[in-house]
Amino acid sequence: MPNPRKLLFPFSLIYHGVTAVRNKLYDAGVFSSESFDLPVIAVGNLNMGGTGKSPMIEYLLKILSEKNKVATLSRGYKRESKGFQLVQAEDTVDKAGDEPLQFKNKYPEAVVAVDANRREGISELLQFSPEVILLDDAFQHRKVEAGFYILLTAYHDLYVDDLILPAGNLRESAAGAIRANIIVVTKCPEDLTSAEMEKIRNKLKPKSGQSVYFTAIEYSEQIISSVEKLPLENIQSSEFVLVTGIANPKPLLDYLGSRNIDLKHYQFPDHHNFTDKEIDQLRNESRILTTEKDYMRLKDKLPLDKLYYLPIEVAFIGGSKADFDKEIENFINKKEV
Repeated sequence: MPNPRKLLFPFSLIYHGVTAVRNKLYDAGVFSSESFDLPVIAVGNLNMGGTGKSPMIEYLLKILSEKNKVATLSRGYKRESKGFQLVQAEDTVDKAGDEPLQFKNKYPEAVVAVDANRREGISELLQFSPEVILLDDAFQHRKVEAGFYILLTAYHDLYVDDLILPAGNLRESAAGAIRANIIVVTKCPEDLTSAEMEKIRNKLKPKSGQSVYFTAIEYSEQIISSVEKLPLENIQSSEFVLVTGIANPKPLLDYLGSRNIDLKHYQFPDHHNFTDKEIDQLRNESRILTTEKDYMRLKDKLPLDKLYYLPIEVAFIGGSKADFDKEIENFINKKEV
C-alpha cells in the first residue's frame, strides 16, 4: 500500500532546509557548542521511534561502571517536573521519566539525572565528580559537543531507507550520520550472516574511521516481579496479558511467538501515561507481563504481585563485542590523558 505521508514531501524539503542550515551554522562555529574536559558519550539516532537507545545506555553503564564513576543525563520525556532533577530509585515516573528511573533502579551506583537543557544538565552533574557522562538521545542536541557519538539505526528501519519529517521519520537528513564515531545496527536477527552485514555496511556507506556494529535483542529466560521470578515457560495465556507502551512492540511479540506464547495484547503509544480508566481495566486482569520501561510506569498503580516484566540486553553479533568495548575504552583513556 502506498505511503500517504509521501504527499507531505514538499514540507520535508522545507524541514530539511531548516535542519541543514542549523547544522552548517554549528559546523561553522556561528552557533556555539560547549565541550567538556571529561569523557562525554552521546547515544542517539536519526529516526524517530525506537532504535534501542535505552538498552545501549544500559550496556554502557554495565561495561563502564566497574572502573568509572558514570553519570547519565536524559531529557526525561513526559515527566511533569521541570529543569534539572537528580533521579533517586524511589522517585516516581512523573518526576524522573520512565527510562532514567529504569537506569537508576538497575545501576544504583550511577548518578542519573534529567534535564532538557543538556548543557546546564552537564554543568549540574559536574558537582558529583563523574568520570564519564552518557547523554541519552542527544545526537541532535548540538549545544553540547560530545567527545564520542554512537548512532543507532534499526535493522528493519535503516535511516538510509527513510525520508525526512513529515513524509518520513528522519529528524535530519542521513548526511547527519557523518558526526557518528560508531554506527550500530540494532534489533537484528540473531542469525544475521556476514554477507548480510556487509550488504548493510555498503548501504550505510560509513565514512573513513567510522565503525559499524550489529546487535540483537537478548531476552531473559525469566520474568520478574517484586516478589518472584518465573521461567518463561511458566507463562500461561489464560493467566497473563501483555501490556506495551513502546515505539515498536513487534520484536517482543515475535520473540514470545517463537516461544509459543500468545497473549492478549494491550498496545499503547511510546511513553504512554496510563489513564485511571486504563488502570482500572488492567486491575481486572489476573497477571500482567510488560516491558521494563512500562513496569516503571505501572508499578505505583497496580498490585506488584501481579505485575511482571521481561528484561532485555544488547547482544553483539559476529564476535564484535570486544572491538566495541575497546573503542569505548580507548576514547575514555585518550580523553583522560
